[in-house]
Amino acid sequence: GKAILNRDECSQDERGAAAIFATQLDDFLGGGPVQFREVQNNESITFLGYFKSGIKYKQGGVASGFQHVVTNDMSMKRLLHIKGRRTIRATEVVLSWASFNQGDCFIVDLGKVKLYTTVQVKCRSGLCIQWGKKVFSQPPIVQALGPKPSIPPGTPDDEKVDTSNRKKGALYMISDASGSMKSSVMASSSPFKQAMLTAEECYILDNGVDKNVFVWKGPKANAAERKAAMSAAQQFIKEKGYSDKTQIQVLPAGGETTLFKQFFSDWKDKDQTTGPSKAYCIGRIAKVEQVPFDASTLHSNNNMAAQHNMVDDGKGKVQIWRVEDGDKVAVDPSSYGQFYGGDCYLILYSYRLGGREQHIIYTWSGLKCTQDELAASAFLTVKLDDSMGGAPVQVRVTQGQEPPHLMSLFQGKPMMVHNGGTSRKGGQTGAGSTRLFHIRQSSTRATRAVEVEPSASFLNTNDVFVLKSPTAMFVWRGVGASEEEMAAAKHVVGFLGGSGSNVSEGKEPAGFWSSLGGKKEYQTSKSLQNMVKPPRLFGCSNKTGCLSVEEVPGDFQQTDLATDDVMLLDTWDQIFLWIGNDANAEERTGAPKIAKDYVDSDPSGRRGLSITTIKQGAEPPTFTGWFQAWDPKMWETDPLKIIHGRF
Repeated sequence: GKAILNRDECSQDERGAAAIFATQLDDFLGGGPVQFREVQNNESITFLGYFKSGIKYKQGGVASGFQHVVTNDMSMKRLLHIKGRRTIRATEVVLSWASFNQGDCFIVDLGKVKLYTTVQVKCRSGLCIQWGKKVFSQPPIVQALGPKPSIPPGTPDDEKVDTSNRKKGALYMISDASGSMKSSVMASSSPFKQAMLTAEECYILDNGVDKNVFVWKGPKANAAERKAAMSAAQQFIKEKGYSDKTQIQVLPAGGETTLFKQFFSDWKDKDQTTGPSKAYCIGRIAKVEQVPFDASTLHSNNNMAAQHNMVDDGKGKVQIWRVEDGDKVAVDPSSYGQFYGGDCYLILYSYRLGGREQHIIYTWSGLKCTQDELAASAFLTVKLDDSMGGAPVQVRVTQGQEPPHLMSLFQGKPMMVHNGGTSRKGGQTGAGSTRLFHIRQSSTRATRAVEVEPSASFLNTNDVFVLKSPTAMFVWRGVGASEEEMAAAKHVVGFLGGSGSNVSEGKEPAGFWSSLGGKKEYQTSKSLQNMVKPPRLFGCSNKTGCLSVEEVPGDFQQTDLATDDVMLLDTWDQIFLWIGNDANAEERTGAPKIAKDYVDSDPSGRRGLSITTIKQGAEPPTFTGWFQAWDPKMWETDPLKIIHGRF
């Protein structure tokens, strides 16, 4: 990969030359690298990730009007403006009172004397915390800058794009058939299908509303189009009237970045398909060793616990309530494991870890429950959490998106999810005369039976299905189905009543197809191993006056969890909200909406993911396993003392 960084003060000629050199270097390397065009103060998350301790912009440079900076000159006097929370930028500014404001941090370097000053602690650089307003009145700074005038308020951060728009994209095909580069619309809004990208063409993915433009180079596209990729993007930005600070990424086939792939609902990397037998990998790249699930090592392997979302083997204590008339009503233990789409449930799971009792509250909402029940379930969850001292982990689950651990609580029986109806006595909705249940095994070997529309198009060669019609019952076994799925089918047959006749895929009797309304095409490709997508970490903060979300650049670590914020961890299959002990009320109450908006605005079309809320100091291994070398004692030490110890 490579990056081209344009300074604010660089000339147009220099920018053009940089682009030409990048194209020549890309050509020399066979068109394989990913190209990024970076602009000062608007660098991509990928670029910033290489500089975890922040970026320093120095004045000067070849043929510039500024002096060359001599780093160790003890007589040099300068002023650095420090800005940012997760991405720290130090910009050299004019040494004058006019450069100060009340919202940011500044370092006054008077050669042998360095003074740190801030009016409002906002940055997390660790440089500006201990030395408050007092330095303004110190003789060296007054001597250098003159008497202190009134300092203006803080400068507003760059305008934030509304989250409902920031993830929208459009797809264009680039062509030079007419002798000059033209772009034609392929799809006006995301999510896109991967099949839209053909090997013979080049494409522009326009996410200009979020200051991103991507160029994808088809491996068989003509040389002129491939070489002109960067200039085509620059021309596109000009035509659209986008800011000249817009990011450009030029991507070869096979070198797509996570940001690019997130706009496609069905993106699969080479040799990857989705399926029930997910074999996850440890780490952030797909080439490392894959780790199959092994319950016996759960307590010693946090990475595996996190990848498979399992805190334990599900053999702890289970209590279930159904939401009725604004209150919770205990469910008869004999019907544990039966969930109805017209209901909401609270599941309290208690288990022991490291000698202490731990708790998880799963709040399950059916797709056909009422708004009142949905609101009541949220209220009752908070009430239950409060009654237990706020210690439980909360997991909000939408029907059809059940995590493996929840599926494993019913020990040997499948979790059955009914399409509609309710488990209340005299339920409002009766079951259909023909019912089809789809049985699938998770990566942890727990099973789930989900009711689907009784149509042949819902069959899948990798799974088992139970079909009940008014006259017969069938257990259909797909070619790729497992023994555990067949065992789960027996429980489903027992629940539905009667006995089922086994049917193998490809040998179905006529009565089977007629019960489903006729034979139709269905999913017949076998599942391969599905690699885990790289997790992403975001901070939710209102330190700038409004609640905003900012991604943590690079490989994140435990120290990136800001104790005065709410952090959002996206592991693709689910979302975690981590509540820092010092997060304020607005951040705590606003974070769940941010998490929902984040998923709802996802350009790949993900919806209904489970959202797990975790408190600082009570992190389960399903969360800590995403962080390398997690230290449970870190929160016992004041983070400021750690930072000060470095200086």
